[in-house]
Amino acid sequence: QVQLVESGGGLVQPGGSLRLSCAASGRTFSSFIMGWFRQAPGKEREFVAAISLSGLSITYADSVKGRFTISGDNAKNTVSLQMNSLKFEDTAVYYCAAKTPPYSGYDYWGQGTQVTVSS
Repeated sequence: QVQLVESGGGLVQPGGSLRLSCAASGRTFSSFIMGWFRQAPGKEREFVAAISLSGLSITYADSVKGRFTISGDNAKNTVSLQMNSLKFEDTAVYYCAAKTPPYSGYDYWGQGTQVTVSS
């Protein structure tokens, strides 16, 4: 069983920055693919970014490229999402998720953390 706990959400002005963290426990973290997703009110959950912790390959949604950076720390079993140049449309609940072998889908999800971009 894998447990994921997000932290770091909050209220920020447009153009500001936030750093989200996700702490994982329970299994071999370095074999995971970790992802960040978000869901805004009235919208479907959408992909934000993902990192393969074994090979460190990274993907981003087009909407966050150049503004968000995902990183992982295998020693601490954490994955982070640095969010810069935040926009109103980045307001959402952000979820951390883990894809474990055989990587058929994201098996585990955190409880989510609220990010609100407002002036």
